[in-house]
Amino acid sequence: MYKPASAKKKQKLPLPDKLFYKIGEVSQRTGVESYVLRYWETEFPFLKPRKNKSGQRVYVKKDLDLILQLKKMLYQDRYTIEGARKKLSEGSLRVSEPLPASDADNSNSQSSVKAIELVKKRLRKMLTQLTS
Repeated sequence: MYKPASAKKKQKLPLPDKLFYKIGEVSQRTGVESYVLRYWETEFPFLKPRKNKSGQRVYVKKDLDLILQLKKMLYQDRYTIEGARKKLSEGSLRVSEPLPASDADNSNSQSSVKAIELVKKRLRKMLTQLTS
């Protein structure tokens, strides 16, 4: 009897510690078909795997985490593609929001001054050891 691709259960395998994963490996490990991954690349601008010299997509661990998060949102939480796109873009904006200019400048300048003072102190100590 014929079973649609969505009804087939893919075996989820643990991720080996590698720098790059090909689309077939990602498909096997996440349970998401290759054509779905390629489609998601067009719908989610933040999912852009690099391509190697031969033009194959190569995913990094961050991409796999994002794919698993997308899969959960779309298939389990029942988000629409537009809803998932908005939710993920909001989430990334909250994480990377810059501090107000005065606070950021003040904290950066204070930490820079402390770092410079520490370097000066260590250099003076080294100089006295060398001249002794």
